[in-house]
Amino acid sequence: MTKYLCVIAVFFAVVVGVAAMTDPATGIEFSPRIDDREIAGVGVRKKGPIKVYAVGMYVPETVKEAVSDLPKSSKDALTTLRDNTKASNATFLLKMNFKVGAEKMASAIAESVAPRHSGSKNEISDFKNMIASGISGAAKKGTTFQFDCSEEGLKVTVDGKDQGVVPSAGLAQAFCDVYLDDKAVSPALRKSCLENICSKK
Repeated sequence: MTKYLCVIAVFFAVVVGVAAMTDPATGIEFSPRIDDREIAGVGVRKKGPIKVYAVGMYVPETVKEAVSDLPKSSKDALTTLRDNTKASNATFLLKMNFKVGAEKMASAIAESVAPRHSGSKNEISDFKNMIASGISGAAKKGTTFQFDCSEEGLKVTVDGKDQGVVPSAGLAQAFCDVYLDDKAVSPALRKSCLENICSKK
């Protein structure tokens, strides 16, 4: 009987594979998957001492595979993670930990993307409006923002409700850079991703 239970346990470990993750700074938990994407890491976005929100990054398994053999301490690991994430269908899930007004929250996210985006300013404006339109009064603790990045563009979902898609692959890639470039707004997320999916060397 014990032998069969061990076989079943191994089977589910292989099938399930990815476990939920919790951001240590806020205690906010993230599910193992969103559609066909797996969680790569979690982190916190701070403004001074305030922990504004926790963020989880979800990527296809192919992105993890591209990075898995690289030492987490190597510069190639971060570059490979960034490049492959931008070339894939990636999702960033933000969960609020601190109440922020609708306009202020929408502006903060849009302003983080703007300097990284070389396309039309109208795309930034449309993106900001989609975020703001999904917030009722303020982004309270527990409010969620989901940003799906792909070749089709940047899709915005607030509290599970679709707000639209900005049809710009460039904007989607710029959004990825908000969390993955050298001036990432959540260094903790980058560190978590590398620690979770890279070689332990």
